Amino acid sequence: MTDLLLRDARLWGREGRTDLLVQDGKIAALGDTLDAPGARVEDLDGAVVIPGLVDAHAHVDKTLWGGPWVPRTAGPGLAAAIAYGAERRAEFGIPNADFITALLTNMVVSGTTHARSHVDIDPGIGIGAVHAVREGVERLAGRIDVELVAFPQTGILASPGTAELMDEALKAGVKSIGGIDPEGFDGDAARHLDLVFALAEKHGAEIDIHLHDGGDLGVREFDMIIERTRALGYTGKVVISHAFALCDADDATRARLIADLAELRIGLTSVAPKKILPLRELDEAGVNMGIGNDGVRDLWSPYGTGDNLQRTQWFARNAGFSKDADIELALEAATFGGARLLKIDGYGLGVGDTADLVAVQGRNPSEAVLEHHKRKLVVKNGRVVARDGSLV
Repeated sequence: MTDLLLRDARLWGREGRTDLLVQDGKIAALGDTLDAPGARVEDLDGAVVIPGLVDAHAHVDKTLWGGPWVPRTAGPGLAAAIAYGAERRAEFGIPNADFITALLTNMVVSGTTHARSHVDIDPGIGIGAVHAVREGVERLAGRIDVELVAFPQTGILASPGTAELMDEALKAGVKSIGGIDPEGFDGDAARHLDLVFALAEKHGAEIDIHLHDGGDLGVREFDMIIERTRALGYTGKVVISHAFALCDADDATRARLIADLAELRIGLTSVAPKKILPLRELDEAGVNMGIGNDGVRDLWSPYGTGDNLQRTQWFARNAGFSKDADIELALEAATFGGARLLKIDGYGLGVGDTADLVAVQGRNPSEAVLEHHKRKLVVKNGRVVARDGSLV
């Protein structure tokens, strides 16, 4: 592998400008005017360098990116959206490896080097989404790593046969198992969660549960997830996505839940909706949170591009963040937070870390987030994989 020398970078967390030398896919040295005979040299002209973005919550199997524009006509509410997606996906050949590849390409050129994607598992499509996403990843030839979650979008109990298919997906190497609104959608929180935890334990899988349910119902489901995590020794292996009930809870209840999340190292993910997770409180308590794009240009929503820096801006804006320190806290969630959730080894900006890097125009990280220009350079495992919005 050819050595890579990045000159004149504003490295996040380091004062002034620096050069950065990459050897054998890792950061080998940082310093002023480094000398590296034979290395490929890239002049960053003062661009901000951050570690590769981590999309901690995606649904790339659902996307129509690069395909037809489909006006959304679903009725209101979660159940209507789920039914609409299941009814119309065959009409557009979803999951479609071409659409998935197109979306993953846009994620790569936007600086995402790792993603966790929930893929639909149900009797209507079996585990076909697993194969479609894997094909899309293979077409990108090492430019992005995507971890899959076997996700019961249409429910486990409400969709008989789904539990067996999730078992099949885990046997096929899917790393994590998902769940969805155990009571509010699937009708029996205890049975739903018992099935999810049992399958996880059987396969040594991690857990990432969609929890849209809010209010007292959502709080009870939080407590049930916490109880099982503690009782079954699943500390550090559970994520709750969306987690809207945490936003609805009164101060005392929220503080209690956050303390339990911190104790059991239960992570959270957000996709920057109107209900914004209390990132400052979570950070102070040591609760890990990641940011993701959710669905992009699909039957659920026409919004999104796959750009996790743009999504970070959405989160910061919706959270009312205006101070640089807070905007950088959101960026921390979209990078290091997601990396911790996905347990990515060697992630970071220090000597010896894997060279997954993004150069973004800006005088500081906050400006880079808020303007999110086309990424000047994207490096994956020490290899330049994208430049100025195009694959290399």
